Amino acid sequence: MATALVTGGTSGIGAEFARQLAGRGYDLVLVARDAKRLDQAAKELHASFGINVETLSADLGDRADVSRVASRIEDAARPIDFLVNNAGFGIHSPLTAADTSLHEHALDVMCRAVLVLGGAAGRAMSARGHGVILNVSSIAGLMTMGSYSAIKAWVTAYSQGLSVELRKAGVTVTALLPGWVQTEFHDRAGVRKSSIPNSLWIDLDRLVRVALRDVDRGKVISIPTARYRAFAWITRHLPRRTIRWISGAISASRSDSGHPVAKVDTRP
Repeated sequence: MATALVTGGTSGIGAEFARQLAGRGYDLVLVARDAKRLDQAAKELHASFGINVETLSADLGDRADVSRVASRIEDAARPIDFLVNNAGFGIHSPLTAADTSLHEHALDVMCRAVLVLGGAAGRAMSARGHGVILNVSSIAGLMTMGSYSAIKAWVTAYSQGLSVELRKAGVTVTALLPGWVQTEFHDRAGVRKSSIPNSLWIDLDRLVRVALRDVDRGKVISIPTARYRAFAWITRHLPRRTIRWISGAISASRSDSGHPVAKVDTRP
């Protein structure tokens, strides 16, 4: 039976990937910081789907913990067939902050860990001639709204580069670019959900179903709805100065409403 490893696998997008992959018959390795939530998620998934669920309590901002997860991915005796790099969090600090610790932690969790775990999966999977790597990026990476946008732009670019590197190895790489998704992520990020038009919200189940369909089709970029695909097309064709102007206008509107753009994150 194939096995999938999901980081941030106890809530939001990660938990839904775990459920849908379990429904496809995958055994699971769930990675998250909270051991109690990991145990509870493992029990529920085993009871619902009859699969084996392994848990790894790890902080992906800690290099030793990332190395432990990478070692699990490269364990030839217990191969990982599908990696979901999902762990992440909102960034509440401006780029001009004197204290850069939050930005550095975000880079560790959402860039360095993705790089290390993606590399480990790429090596292990290419040696076997098959496998899937899915990195959860964000539609925010197409904009210029602070650290989160910059990080997610990197994730998208990295995923495309990795897909090129592994194209002849039988390993597919997909970057998922969600928009506003109904999860607890926005509550933790301090985002007032009522300020977001209903038309921009995406159902979590649908998001993951579309992502897995795109993985099955070998797509490198997965954008979940026609509305967001149109938005992505527009951002690719508008002048960058226009994108910067739009980003600035969004930032200003958020600040005026008491919700600075640093708290506006578009993925769980």
